[in-house]
Amino acid sequence: MEPFARRSIERARTSESAPSDPDGLPWAQPRIAVLIPCFNEAASIDTVVRGFQAAVPEAAVYVYDNNSTDHTASIAAIAGATVRKEPLQGKGNVVRRMFADIEADIYVMVDGDSTYDPACAPAMIRLLLAENLDMVVATRTAAEEAAYRSGHRFGNRLLTKAVAHLFGNRFSDMLSGYRVFSRRFVKSFPAMSSGFETETELTIHALELALPVAEIPTPYSVRAQGSMSKLQTYKDGLRILRLILVLYKNERPLRFFSLIAAVLGAVALLLGVPLFVTFAQTGLVPRQPTAILATGLVLLSALSFVTGLILDTVTRGRREVRRLAYLSIKAPEASHQRFSR
Repeated sequence: MEPFARRSIERARTSESAPSDPDGLPWAQPRIAVLIPCFNEAASIDTVVRGFQAAVPEAAVYVYDNNSTDHTASIAAIAGATVRKEPLQGKGNVVRRMFADIEADIYVMVDGDSTYDPACAPAMIRLLLAENLDMVVATRTAAEEAAYRSGHRFGNRLLTKAVAHLFGNRFSDMLSGYRVFSRRFVKSFPAMSSGFETETELTIHALELALPVAEIPTPYSVRAQGSMSKLQTYKDGLRILRLILVLYKNERPLRFFSLIAAVLGAVALLLGVPLFVTFAQTGLVPRQPTAILATGLVLLSALSFVTGLILDTVTRGRREVRRLAYLSIKAPEASHQRFSR
């Protein structure tokens, strides 16, 4: 188990006996919303909805149907969920719509495939409130070998390590679909992705703004019979990798363009050194096309570095704006709100 996750478990346990309001005011019950994005999950959605109704009875459960061709929407409605539809296909589009539409203090987001344990939600909520966090991620611990396919596990570890190297090492399961958010996280999150790369975007948003986060290991089960994974290992893995590179360019432009500048400068040096040696010995430049190419690469290298400097200033300004938007929203703890069970 990761040390960061272990510490999160200990904090979750101790938070159950959190102190009362020092001002003597009664704690108001926080508004909790359970958000379930769904596409063809008729086999499992009833179990998921009823599971969260039992685990977090205070919560309003919302199911967002993403053009399902089965009876997902009707089954969710019968189970007692509020059902809404998002016509733009892709989980990222659904997350963007859910975050924009739903007003709450605490948001629990979970996949509709019944692989995550609803009973873990209260501990995640307690930890978020007790430590005034903005996101608690449920790291997956496979209850059965078949629950977490080796290809998905390997890809998750690879992408998690890539994000850790580029943005910071604070998560051990970057692609988990089970998370609890504060209102200020949700309402300051600029959801831009359209598909399964939305979890990567959520993670990097937290890392870039240095938001307080935590992880809690949770059991991860096999899908319900008749339910099929919508994640395409290689296609979606490449899309996530592409998003990581794009976000690295956008959030770390100086490093990104400096790397390009270094590569161009190295190639120019490799081509230009023999020409300088020949010129020093003979006073001639026998390979003029190579000299022109080396000169062009030096100019491109300098241009790339200057581009990185300029974009780094722009990025800092954008980050400040996002931070101010985040700070303009009160945390649940700041409003004397407490989740108690």
